[in-house]
Amino acid sequence: MKRPTKTPKTAASLAGSPEDFFNREISWLGFARRVLSLAESDELPLFERVRFAGIVGMLHDEFAMKRISGLKRRVARKSRKVYAEGFSAQELFDACREEMLDQAEVLSRTIQEELRPALAQEGLPILDHPELDAEQRAHLREYFQHSVQSILTPLAVDKEHPFPFISNLGLNLAVILPNGNGAGRRFVRIKVPGNRPRWVPLPRGDGFAPLEQVIAANLDLMFSDQPLEVHAFRVTRGASGAVAEVADLSMEEASRQPGSIVRLVSSELKARKFAGVTRLQVSEGMPGELRGWLAAQLEVGAEDIHPTAGLLGAARLMELDPPERPELSFPPHSPVTHPRLRRLDARDPGAIFEEISRGDILLHHPYQSFETSVLRLLESAAVDPAVLAIKLTIYRTSKDSPTVQALVEAARRHKQVAVLVEITARFDEAPNIAWGQYLENEGVHVAYGVESLKTHVKLALVVREERGRIRLYAHVGTGNYHSGTARIYGDLGVLTADPEICEEVAAAFNSLTGSTPHRDYRRLLVAPVNMRQRFTELIRREAEHAREGRPCGILAKMNQLQDSEIIRELYAASRAGVPIGLNVRGLCCLRPGVPELSENIRVYSVVGRFLEHSRLYRFENGGDPEYYIGSADWMRRNLNGRVETILPVPDAGVQRDLDEILAVYESDNSSAWDCGPDGSYRRRKPAKGEERRAAQEIFIERARS
Repeated sequence: MKRPTKTPKTAASLAGSPEDFFNREISWLGFARRVLSLAESDELPLFERVRFAGIVGMLHDEFAMKRISGLKRRVARKSRKVYAEGFSAQELFDACREEMLDQAEVLSRTIQEELRPALAQEGLPILDHPELDAEQRAHLREYFQHSVQSILTPLAVDKEHPFPFISNLGLNLAVILPNGNGAGRRFVRIKVPGNRPRWVPLPRGDGFAPLEQVIAANLDLMFSDQPLEVHAFRVTRGASGAVAEVADLSMEEASRQPGSIVRLVSSELKARKFAGVTRLQVSEGMPGELRGWLAAQLEVGAEDIHPTAGLLGAARLMELDPPERPELSFPPHSPVTHPRLRRLDARDPGAIFEEISRGDILLHHPYQSFETSVLRLLESAAVDPAVLAIKLTIYRTSKDSPTVQALVEAARRHKQVAVLVEITARFDEAPNIAWGQYLENEGVHVAYGVESLKTHVKLALVVREERGRIRLYAHVGTGNYHSGTARIYGDLGVLTADPEICEEVAAAFNSLTGSTPHRDYRRLLVAPVNMRQRFTELIRREAEHAREGRPCGILAKMNQLQDSEIIRELYAASRAGVPIGLNVRGLCCLRPGVPELSENIRVYSVVGRFLEHSRLYRFENGGDPEYYIGSADWMRRNLNGRVETILPVPDAGVQRDLDEILAVYESDNSSAWDCGPDGSYRRRKPAKGEERRAAQEIFIERARS
């Protein structure tokens, strides 16, 4: 990967030179590289390696849509900005393209030379069509005739037929046929249908064949007695930027017109569908002349063409559905019920509220069950006669969501139900619009976000009447109210009846649904109101403790770290002598371990079977530690451009649980990766004779015991 030759500063000045920070895009690709290493690792079960290969393909798709499109716009307008690590816009685009191509080559080689042979050895091969025997070919030909052929729509390109629109991330076949008049050749595009299995099962459970090869091998049924040349290609289109850029209404105008925010986001979805091409993936064997012609039709340059050996669309490896083979997967994990919730009377909807009133409950997903904790809270509230109202934020949720059904049940029982649906959640806009409209039709009060800000909070509030008085119960979490991702994302949440916290959660909901800003938060950290200021104060306080010789330290866990102001505060704290440990799953722009700049800062990343998604912050505070969990990373967008909430955790028992969680991550010697001053990550390995410790496996065992 091309990097500038400049080195990070070691002088006392903290002016924020580009060399003091890692580049966001390059660091993001570094996370993809760590996931790729799991696909390469023969220490993992085979099916899990295949799944990680699919995740890498998905990460590359997302990066090409979200980040490459932005870089192309900057290059096009000849931006003179100097980016982190000293990159110009063009240098950064070139570096990202080089790294993506290199990762794609490694991924393709891993799939072709390791994963597919290993699957074949286990009797579950993904076979290319020429490898099939006569019986298998006959079976697939019949499948093509009865289940695929009628779906296909060949689109020719000639004087009467312009080049067709190529949809985002769809797999296509470029079919080259002789012209009817015998002179020259013509191009026909066939879209591989996304509603048919990509991996077509072979008879007797003997493996799979790629759908695009099944189609290509049987096109003689559609183009009889004509010589065919077939090549696969795939297009990635950019995700548009701000919603307001692609809509007829401004955000200000939208806020004054009921329902217009839905039209606004719908306009963005339409614009995204037709957005410019950022990447053209072609099968490696495609002739250069055809590549160039396709690129010209799609209006992309040679730098946007990504030749791929083997299978295109690696993300769809996650759809591979082999028969159950426990020895080829991670040991099964079923989330357990939190110890304090195990003995609740299933017939008593008030039981969970009585338990929460005894003291805060820390939830750790997916090790502890979402269904028997958060979902039980909502389902109990829906039917409990003492409950008067439920309020919830929806950022992402699942198909046939039990969360949504609980809200509908509550509304049908004439409870006041208010839901804030964030319909600008990237790539979940359409389902969220549908959920919002469904809830409105069922009598739920629905609000659609906040003017100019994305709502990323993870809050639930239940209003209950007890002995003639109102009492509030809240859930504050780091993850979405999504029963599917709660089984694969590592998240934290707190169930609380703390009156002060619950009153501030209620104030936050009123601010969200009533567009009446609340400024007097004394306990909650709320962005963009007081969160940045409060985090800055907490970091500076640790630096002051260090200078005064008192106990100090910062431990933080988050998904991303990018905000330059927070990073500068961490640099200053490090120089004051504060030991800082940062567990950052994905991109991290802070450069650790640099003398006189960040020598007291450690950065590491944990990558495992579950997606690390929790945000947890601990400040030593002179020996009286303070703890915080919530929805926000230390990203500029989280602190400035989103509504976020962070919860202080005063309960001593919950604090002990959080300390144990932090200690497990710190001691991980198998799935943690340490970041060096140059931005490279090195995976930890147990020392000779040392017991293997992988954080997620330890959490599974602790939950079971």
